[in-house]
Amino acid sequence: MAFIHVYMNNPTAGGTDGVLVSEGTEANPITVGPLNATENEESAPIKLALRCETGYKTSGTVTVQPVGTKADKWALAPDVAGAPGTWQAYGAALTIEDVISDTNYVFWAKARATSDEPPQNDTSVDIQVQAMIVAA
Repeated sequence: MAFIHVYMNNPTAGGTDGVLVSEGTEANPITVGPLNATENEESAPIKLALRCETGYKTSGTVTVQPVGTKADKWALAPDVAGAPGTWQAYGAALTIEDVISDTNYVFWAKARATSDEPPQNDTSVDIQVQAMIVAA
């Protein structure tokens, strides 16, 4: 079975770098974080990447979304020329029409705290990737 994985720690678009943070299957949620946000502030963006195992690629639409008890605090955005964009560019899920192969496809994650929430590291949300993987 072929897998698609999520990488973090500043992966390079089109590269093969980054630190693997996935559990090993395309449908299994993985934790990214912690994110720090307080008093209705948004967190610093986290640069993430999707990458298939060598010799495989996606076929059709790829859906990436936060899941978990506080998923509504998190949002995702596509990479735009190496920039994460403002909160308004983010959505509850990311739909990718591009083919993802064995090089990094970069996207971004942010969180926003409620006004009554104390400062904390939020690791309550996982990133779930749903994709069909085929031989390249």
